[in-house]
Amino acid sequence: MTDKIRKHFVKYVANGKQEQEMWLKCNGQPMKWHLPIGLLYDLLIDSEDEALPWVISVHFDKFPDSKIYRLSNKETVESYFMSCIKEADVLKHKTQIATNMQKKDHTQLWLGLQNDKFDQFWAVNRKLMEVSGESDHFKYIPFRCYLEDSYKQKLVKPVAEDGSRKTLQHLLKEVFPDKPNVTVKIHGLIVPLDTPLQWMSEHLSYPDNFLHLCVV
Repeated sequence: MTDKIRKHFVKYVANGKQEQEMWLKCNGQPMKWHLPIGLLYDLLIDSEDEALPWVISVHFDKFPDSKIYRLSNKETVESYFMSCIKEADVLKHKTQIATNMQKKDHTQLWLGLQNDKFDQFWAVNRKLMEVSGESDHFKYIPFRCYLEDSYKQKLVKPVAEDGSRKTLQHLLKEVFPDKPNVTVKIHGLIVPLDTPLQWMSEHLSYPDNFLHLCVV
């Protein structure tokens, strides 16, 4: 959406600043362009303040280099997105799916997402979200737990040694062994702790195939 935002606001910007890089801010915090927009909402909006439309400030000067990366072009976003897809595939399938994808598949995946065409996107992404081989689960669960300005991730399997299904509570105990009462939000939802990890990965992952969990 940034091109549309720039086009709308640039005519109100003083000469000399129009060519500077635009950046967005919410509740006093610069918005990190490489994070999914739903995650940004979960991170930056307090539960009691949740409301739409989302109020965001647009800036054309004083770029906060120490807090966010510069967005040089759309190709940078695409490259970052595809690297996340490949990382998730390594965790789930040992990169078997992404390695066999052709350039046209990458293009279709990206354009489907960029143009909000779900069928076009899902025709490729469905292969990445399926369980492969004789197993009924992924090798590891692609996830990141966000806490303030950083995130945590580690190798967590969706099943225990005895073959039983792990839940969100198991994941949180592995990631935060010293914090007994951790609650996470994803897509604006507080997920029940007994939710199976495999189900979450198949149904609550973002388009980059990761579970982006906001620690509340």
